[in-house]
Amino acid sequence: MSQFAINLIFVGSSFALYIAIAIWARAGSTKEFYVAGGGVNPVMNGMATAADWMSAASFISMAGIIAAGGYATSSYLMGWTGGYVLLAMLLAPYLRKFGKFTVPEFIGDRFYSKNARFVAVACLIIASVTYVIGQMTGAGVAFSRFLEVESDTGLIIAGIVVFLYAVLGGMKGITYTQVAQYVVLIIAYTIPAVFISLQLTGNFLPPLGLFSNHLESGMPLLHKLDLVVRELGFADYTADVPNKLNMVLFTLSLMIGTAGLPHVIIRFFTVPKVSDARWSAGWALVFIALLYLTAPAVASMARLNLLTTIYPSGEVTNPIDYAHRPDWVKNWEQTGLITFEDKNGDGLIQLYNDQSESYKQVATERGWKGNELTVNNDILVLANPEIANLPSWVIGLIAAGGLAAALSTAAGLLLAISSAISHDLIKGSINPNISEKNELRAARISMAVAIVVATWLGMNPPGFAAQVVALAFGIAAASIFPALMMGIFSKRVNNKGAIAGMLAGLLSTMVYIFLYLGWFFIPGTAAFANTPENWLLGSMGYGISPLSFGAVGAMINFIVAFAVSSVTAAPPKHIQELVESVRYPKGAGVATGH
Repeated sequence: MSQFAINLIFVGSSFALYIAIAIWARAGSTKEFYVAGGGVNPVMNGMATAADWMSAASFISMAGIIAAGGYATSSYLMGWTGGYVLLAMLLAPYLRKFGKFTVPEFIGDRFYSKNARFVAVACLIIASVTYVIGQMTGAGVAFSRFLEVESDTGLIIAGIVVFLYAVLGGMKGITYTQVAQYVVLIIAYTIPAVFISLQLTGNFLPPLGLFSNHLESGMPLLHKLDLVVRELGFADYTADVPNKLNMVLFTLSLMIGTAGLPHVIIRFFTVPKVSDARWSAGWALVFIALLYLTAPAVASMARLNLLTTIYPSGEVTNPIDYAHRPDWVKNWEQTGLITFEDKNGDGLIQLYNDQSESYKQVATERGWKGNELTVNNDILVLANPEIANLPSWVIGLIAAGGLAAALSTAAGLLLAISSAISHDLIKGSINPNISEKNELRAARISMAVAIVVATWLGMNPPGFAAQVVALAFGIAAASIFPALMMGIFSKRVNNKGAIAGMLAGLLSTMVYIFLYLGWFFIPGTAAFANTPENWLLGSMGYGISPLSFGAVGAMINFIVAFAVSSVTAAPPKHIQELVESVRYPKGAGVATGH
């Protein structure tokens, strides 16, 4: 059987399963559409939360980023993991106790202000739409390689599948679908990792294999990887970073930014009790850890496998001939995610760091005229089974896993957008007396429109996609997360302080990003070059990157909110009593829409 047929069987079977679950779990009320009826088992909710959390960024991109950058990029791993812990410990149980459907509804009610609710809705939609572009793009990458269709065609197929199970089922359908998607993606991620760990280290547990000896050389795996990348002019894989402040702020920005993204928060509204929300959080952390503990090993082993594929003899002066490149390179070249340019016309593949000043002289002596192979980081996890010559069924499995990761998070984000529009804007402001039937119809229509928009944006991603993703995390970190924290833990912060804080954090973060990346990302409008010496505190060697400014924006939010609240009237007594009640989770009722 051909690889294409095997891929089709795995992906087609998983899609059929998702749609069947959606038909079985079709939402019949707004409560089922928004919070799955509020009766989801904590273990099942933990599994669904893990699938919602582990997006295409976790499944496809994170290992690729770490593979390319080593220890310096471990902030992604620490930030996303830490963000979940913050969410689980400091937000989820208390928001569940509050008993409403959405994050903007909590902010609007806690700060007794429609304006605060509007600001939260705007931040939620901007962050969620931006994030969902990445999920749809990840689905397009997987489709284009494994089902041998154009990326745009793959995106349309992905959009149709999400439409069928998300619009039909709402949160109820998405919850049970995400349980299935978690099973698919975790098996797809770990099985190739186990095979590769056994091949390279003889240890079947990838996290332990990472710290084991490399079988061929007999030296520790990470030491072997350091030697290989150093010979090619790259920094040591385990090298420390000189700017610790920026690394800490970037990690913190990812933590509070991801904790402030609403698509996971709403998962904790689906369980019967506050204690169940806590158990859900604990189970989700276990399920997330299975992938996040494996990711560093996958990244390191993928980087080593890639480099030893190009230099099979171990000698950097003896790379493989392009004409004899392995099949996996040929397969991925068809997607455009691997490109080769024979700059010196010798027919060999030169892969090295041609930006390293210290290595340019060495490269000149060898007759190299620049790096000739460009590999998109996003393919490393998806290509890993092919690089390691694993069985065809493993490749089919990882195809289904990559799509499951992308679609699970896309569905959660789309539901958050739909809820914000139908529940917070239409029911909360425009037409408070709307019937439940019409609200459910509005929710489904808004989700359908969101899917169409997300698919179109995935097909036509803005040229500044990376910058916009940074803006999305910055917005969530600087606006939503501080408002939630102050809403739960401070009885003194009032509506004026909350709105002023959110606006101050939001605007300061956006302005800082625009100064270095261009106003509204228009080319040529940046005030400063986006280089470490030009960043804030850059002259002192502690420059703060635009990617890291979300943490600073959050600090500004807290300071402004407390300052404004201290010189204005305290919140009404019933609001202070509400905060006091929320902080003690005992006795929470079911999630309600009023």
